[in-house]
Amino acid sequence: MSKNLNMSLLLDFYGDILSEKQREAADLFYNGDYSLSEISEITGITRQGVRDRIVKSEEIVTELE
Repeated sequence: MSKNLNMSLLLDFYGDILSEKQREAADLFYNGDYSLSEISEITGITRQGVRDRIVKSEEIVTELE
């Protein structure tokens, strides 16, 4: 199973545990197929901030699994 599909499934199951900002960034990245730059423009934070939110979201849902 590809990493993106696996993470998308994990977000479906455990997404409610994430903060709203983490969930939004991860959802846009994995389900909306947006780039870090595009998410940065949408959310108004830096690309690095977006990346940090996505990585933290990945860690949380992976640990729960």
